[in-house]
Amino acid sequence: MVLLKRLGAHWLSMGVHLAGLAPLLYLGWAARQGIFWIDPTQHIMSITGKAALILLLLSLVSSPIRALTGWRVGGRAPMVLGMYATFYAGLHLAAFVGLDYRFDLQLLRSVLLDSPPVWAGIGAGLILLQLTVTSTQGWQRRLGKNWKRRHRMVYLAGALIVIYFWGVVKDSREPLGYAAILVLFLVLRLPLVRQAVSRLIWSRATSSSNVPD
Repeated sequence: MVLLKRLGAHWLSMGVHLAGLAPLLYLGWAARQGIFWIDPTQHIMSITGKAALILLLLSLVSSPIRALTGWRVGGRAPMVLGMYATFYAGLHLAAFVGLDYRFDLQLLRSVLLDSPPVWAGIGAGLILLQLTVTSTQGWQRRLGKNWKRRHRMVYLAGALIVIYFWGVVKDSREPLGYAAILVLFLVLRLPLVRQAVSRLIWSRATSSSNVPD
């Protein structure tokens, strides 16, 4: 039993790192193939931005699963996924400042004044950075009970990324889809909703197990 758990944890860890590295591997492969040389900056920003949001949402999956079933998913997997999300958010910012605006402070100042969604993206990046810095066991001991409360700000970071995404793309359907997933995760954290869904799951599981062969 212990061996099976270790094997499961090993494969889960490999899957998490593969998911985290996949966007970076894709960018390397696309650059080598010359796929996005027409507008490499926008392609890089699109991939890194979506990677940050998707990996952040994946890091939140364990909370509703644990709330509904009591099964703790993956130990440190959510934290690792969150770190990858921070990494891609940093790459996105670097591409924005270095590739899109060529470190031109005057242009950056004008876009910050004229584009409020950019501030949402910056806010999300700062939240993710402080959550990554305080994700170690040492910080957990220092913050004590406040650690969990602080790390619930990950939902705020997700909301800010969605706002930023919605503000910079022409088609709002994709950002709204991510927003719906985030809202669903938040709703499933509500005690009344969690208890109702959990009872429904267990009642269906019990009724199906009692059906005669």
